[in-house]
Amino acid sequence: MQIKAKTDAFIRARVLKGYSQRELARHTGVSHAYISLLERSIKSVGPSTAKRLSEVLEMEIEELFHIHIA
Repeated sequence: MQIKAKTDAFIRARVLKGYSQRELARHTGVSHAYISLLERSIKSVGPSTAKRLSEVLEMEIEELFHIHIA
């Protein structure tokens, strides 16, 4: 399974919450560099991290991420 951020939706959700990449990273326990990679769709994310990010951003996982099951 591969989970990648829907770039526009992810950035929009972060900005609407008023978080910088660093602030989102602090709230979710991941590095700001990782958030940057997610926002550029360079890095995929694990299911538990995707869930944590969606909870902090108060959005459904399906709204923020493409989930590919191979």
